[in-house]
Amino acid sequence: MVDMNTTIANNILVLLKKHNRKQTNLADALKTNKQTVNKMLNGTRMINAVELKAIADYLGVRMEELTQISKAHSVTDVVHAFMGKVQSEQAKQALQIADDLSDMILFHKRVRENGNAMLVAWEDD
Repeated sequence: MVDMNTTIANNILVLLKKHNRKQTNLADALKTNKQTVNKMLNGTRMINAVELKAIADYLGVRMEELTQISKAHSVTDVVHAFMGKVQSEQAKQALQIADDLSDMILFHKRVRENGNAMLVAWEDD
């Protein structure tokens, strides 16, 4: 499976470079510090949905662009295992769709878990 956190971080890094922006500027836009942004972009801290939206706004892109899996990384072990065994292009496309859907489900599960954890923190205060 593709690690969505790493995928998102890589997409953000590419866009920062493309727009000639620095992590410190992103930190300012997110009203946080460079260390937090660094953790987000090296995969040690998950990016929540609110932060993802703020990053997309800062970079002038849609959130979908930040979560897009590159073609180079979209082929996973599941696809490799079955791709050589199926004969039709339609079956190969169906396997790819199933793999993409499983990645999205895992990503949204992590976002939901992160959101629930954030709610607990607010309820405790």
